[in-house]
Amino acid sequence: MKLSIVVPCYNEEEVLPETSRRLIELLDDLVARGKVGDDSHVVFVDDGSRDKTWSMIEDLSRQQRRIRGLKLSRNRGHQNALLCGLMNAEGDALISADADLQDDLGAIEQMVDAYANGSHVVYGVRKRRDTDTFFKRFTAEGYYWLLAKFKVQVVFNHADYRLLSRRAIEALREFGEVNIFLRGIVPQLGFPSSIVYYDRAERFAGESKYPLRKMLSFAWQGITSFSSVPLRFITTMGVTISMGSFGLALWALFVRLFTEEAVPGWASVTVPIYLLGGIQLLCIGILGEYLAKIYMETKRRPAFFLEKRAGFGDSETR
Repeated sequence: MKLSIVVPCYNEEEVLPETSRRLIELLDDLVARGKVGDDSHVVFVDDGSRDKTWSMIEDLSRQQRRIRGLKLSRNRGHQNALLCGLMNAEGDALISADADLQDDLGAIEQMVDAYANGSHVVYGVRKRRDTDTFFKRFTAEGYYWLLAKFKVQVVFNHADYRLLSRRAIEALREFGEVNIFLRGIVPQLGFPSSIVYYDRAERFAGESKYPLRKMLSFAWQGITSFSSVPLRFITTMGVTISMGSFGLALWALFVRLFTEEAVPGWASVTVPIYLLGGIQLLCIGILGEYLAKIYMETKRRPAFFLEKRAGFGDSETR
């Protein structure tokens, strides 16, 4: 089979030489042992890097026949860059991996074996999180737990290290979403799948491209793109508050008609106003998030634009 390894890159000039060397050695070894075809290759996707990443990819594509490159016209984020690579790479099977060498490349052979045994989707799943800080481990595992509670179908401790068959890629092409969350989309394909466990290493060089702000944004994206639970929570909360308000209204009417007690004071007026006002604002905020997504989806904007190609045998500029 022809294997394509898709690697999104954003300002990865420090790690790119080592990453390309290891991937080429891996492919050469798999080819020598008859696991994959000799036309297998690596596709680096430059996500609008500001350093020398693209020029290095161009040089590598000229020097190494197994290296190809795609350059986005500007930074569109990891998910869009990865989708660009998956939609443009050739191959009977495609494996997506990060450029920082934290994913154990040794798991690729296991993924290839699982594909040969009939799996159309092979998930790379971390065995443990020993290399993470307590905060990172706690928030990451808490996020997967939260997604499960919100009925979002994801694989626990799986990021974007996976194999997809050509059939799965063509099915993925049918999704026209603008708000991309591949960890939630891929499990919906429904093809036979399997799991390969691996140990995640420290980053080889450079800095993480996912600070806390981007991580929180990505987490919120996953919830609001695949779950209607927040909307149902609004419905439940609205019904509960309405019942309570109705009960208070009956109590106020009873006091007014059947007792001689004083009229309720300032607190009994302002507290319900503040309470209901706060809940309404919260609900409007969550509804606004979903409306924003509907707004973006109706625009049907392209997920990416290719500026250049390298090593594909056709025109270098698109």
